[in-house]
Amino acid sequence: MSPFRTVFLDGATFGVVSLARFEEAGECVTHELTDADELPARLEDCRCAVINKFVLDRPRLEHPSAAQLRLIAVGATGTDNVDIACARERGVAVCNVPGYATSAVAQYTLALILELATQAARYAQGTRMGHWQESTIFTRHDYPSFELQGRVLGIIGYGNIGRKVAEMARVFGLRVIVAGRVGEDGEEPDRLPVEEVLRQADFVSLHCPFTPLTEGFINPHTLSLMKPTAFLVNTARGGLVEEAALIEALEEGWIAGAALDVISQEPPDEDHPMMAAAARLDNLLITPHCAWAARETRQRLMDEVFENIQAFRRGERRNRVD
Repeated sequence: MSPFRTVFLDGATFGVVSLARFEEAGECVTHELTDADELPARLEDCRCAVINKFVLDRPRLEHPSAAQLRLIAVGATGTDNVDIACARERGVAVCNVPGYATSAVAQYTLALILELATQAARYAQGTRMGHWQESTIFTRHDYPSFELQGRVLGIIGYGNIGRKVAEMARVFGLRVIVAGRVGEDGEEPDRLPVEEVLRQADFVSLHCPFTPLTEGFINPHTLSLMKPTAFLVNTARGGLVEEAALIEALEEGWIAGAALDVISQEPPDEDHPMMAAAARLDNLLITPHCAWAARETRQRLMDEVFENIQAFRRGERRNRVD
């Protein structure tokens, strides 16, 4: 029997983390990135493929080079980049890592909310440019800021991350309201209808998964429900937002601003509409999908991927999604 060969197909996405446990456990090859032409050779005799955002769709899984593949270990929570049905048909197990980035994403969400409220980064950039030195008084009042105490945070998606955000937000004096599940009509205890949350919230923070029900959830209708003084925060998935509608809302003052860590194309092209909007709109803040990427979080992710692989080799089901 050939050895249990593990191949990382997009190792660069995990940053600098220790892979010593993988290397000690058996044959392991790490590729920083993999393109379509390189994939067949890299899958030859591969029993386990470790991926983050690399796409393993039906054509790739049905290619003869994937004949020995037995496990796809997704180094992420979302598995929409894997054709699960095809993997199941071919007897290929798929596992993911739920909950590894809860604290990191929650604290980043609060950082974005704090930035919208305080403009700290803009003031720091102004100081680097000499603005403070030019002031005739001891301070500057270039950008509006406000207190979080007593304002309302509406959370859309109340899983592990949404709950952690709520916990942290209350420390800052925010009043938290939680929406029912998007696309479902049934009443849930301690939750409000989605439209009511949109109407009441000073900050709307998205933490729901990207599904057919949630795709384009932020659209002209839902934006029209928000207060003109409200802010949108998205650290979940770019596809939750209809970007053209959001740009129009920011330009026309339907809402006060938005802070996004995710957009529809990652990385974006230079002429991506959201990049152009961020360059000209003071009320739009975009960061490069890094909410999850705290050092401890990335190492925890790798440790969990390793445990998933070892469990599979022992014949156990751990974090299986197939």
